[in-house]
Amino acid sequence: VMVWLRRTTHYLFIVVVAVNSTLLTINAGDYIFYTDGAWTSFVVFSISQSTMLVVGAIYYMLFTGVPGTATYYATIMTIYTWVAKGAWFALGYPYDFVVTPVWIPSAMLLDLTYWATRRNKHAAIIIGGTLVGLSLPIFNMINLLLVRDPLEMAFKYPRPTLPPYMTPIEPQVGKFYNSPVALGSGAAAVLSVPIAALGAKLNTWTYRWMAA
Repeated sequence: VMVWLRRTTHYLFIVVVAVNSTLLTINAGDYIFYTDGAWTSFVVFSISQSTMLVVGAIYYMLFTGVPGTATYYATIMTIYTWVAKGAWFALGYPYDFVVTPVWIPSAMLLDLTYWATRRNKHAAIIIGGTLVGLSLPIFNMINLLLVRDPLEMAFKYPRPTLPPYMTPIEPQVGKFYNSPVALGSGAAAVLSVPIAALGAKLNTWTYRWMAA
């Protein structure tokens, strides 16, 4: 009975982590309305999305020990978010305004790192975490560029209460610190590594608790 209970609790914990990480990732950086503050909030958004993706994906991947699990995890998040997107569409917002972040390609890079290094946990943390942080802002900006004139949409469909960092402004370009993709990728790449290490450590703690 105790063996069954421990295994059940372990798998239940994975479900709880997957669901909660999805909810946190959806809300981190205010994904639904990140079009209306695209140029001012994009760096904040990039950091929050990269770190929230990597902590859950590496936890899930190391738990199973199977390359491909991180992509599966990101796919669950994407499906869940598309459901939420439909709910906002029902409230009157344009379908292309409620943007679903692109998580899957970055999760694939994490899986590829784990597979190419023959399931090396430390390589997954350092290399995989860096790749997730570097790539996610790039994929998300490509995603954002497909939106029909984000600034026009922002003023046409304003958020009820906009925090200051989400206030729509004209984009500033030409310098590194005014490039949301460059700054977002740099910051996210640095921060995703310790957060990936945290995800791996959470996996270790879970195993120890289960074995107690």
